[in-house]
Amino acid sequence: MARSTGEAVLDADGTKFRHTNFYPAEQYDKEILNKLADLQKDGLGEVEVHLHHGIHEADTTENLRSQLVEFRDKLAEEHNCLSRLDGAGSPMYAFVHGNWTLGNSASGKYCGVDDEFVVLSETGCYLDMTLPSAPHESQVPMLNSIYECSKPFHQHSPHRSGRRLSVGDQTPKLPVMVTGPLMFNWQNLKRGIPFPKLEVGELAHFTPTDINRVQRWIRAGVSVKGQPNWIFVKLYCHGFFDQDQNACIGDEAKRFFSDIIEYGQMSGEYDVHFTSARETFNIILAALAGETGTPGQFRDYRLKSIMNEAAKRNWTTSPLSGFVMQFSGILILGEHLARLA
Repeated sequence: MARSTGEAVLDADGTKFRHTNFYPAEQYDKEILNKLADLQKDGLGEVEVHLHHGIHEADTTENLRSQLVEFRDKLAEEHNCLSRLDGAGSPMYAFVHGNWTLGNSASGKYCGVDDEFVVLSETGCYLDMTLPSAPHESQVPMLNSIYECSKPFHQHSPHRSGRRLSVGDQTPKLPVMVTGPLMFNWQNLKRGIPFPKLEVGELAHFTPTDINRVQRWIRAGVSVKGQPNWIFVKLYCHGFFDQDQNACIGDEAKRFFSDIIEYGQMSGEYDVHFTSARETFNIILAALAGETGTPGQFRDYRLKSIMNEAAKRNWTTSPLSGFVMQFSGILILGEHLARLA
């Protein structure tokens, strides 16, 4: 289904609809990751890091570091996944924390490592996409933002406060935090009376999708300060839950994202650009550097895909070369959004 939907739905750049596949490090399966790498090779998504830990007892800093480094290197060396800054150095990765408990943000449950951000930063994590987690207790006060943490990384939950990134910030503190939309949906009615529900950007069988929902995502205004025309909409889903597959990779997803693109084209209100987590970070870096124009041109701005770089080398040297898994679908609605925000 993912391949069929991806090849049928193209954005303003002609880029295929895709997901970033945040694969759980504790459930490594070489065969599954080979299949995900094949999807990445065909432009249908990229693989990044997901982790559930501290489930039965608090994890340790040393074990967390070992697990992340081992999985990071397997992804890079055995599957040609992940990326390198300017194509050099150690592999870098985007991250989603299992059970939302990033930075030991749930009273010690499902983590236990207060200095988790130190480990993430030192092992090459460039972007975290765990949030929002509401109504879970791990939700922090930073909403609808692209920001860097302002609390010391050795403290628990340093992402509970931060500074929104702005044009001109050349060296943001990594990992950068990118949240999905978090707001109230007042269009939900019970007996004709508005009964607000939380909008968290989830694609699931119980969350109907229409243009009104898209407008809410836009109003969340997740952007780099000083570049309001590039709105980042981070969506998420659990793509291996049978009941949700239609909404995130099946016919319903195909219809919904086709409708989003068509509405933007016909109204002239926005363009749609599908991006992976890596491409999202690259476009953020371009915005910080003051770049303007079509955001899709900055997909490979600084972080270079290991797989793409390997393909380039092979082409140069060989001219004849012609489960629970969390998925995070990310799209950028850009260029004409100031009228809607």
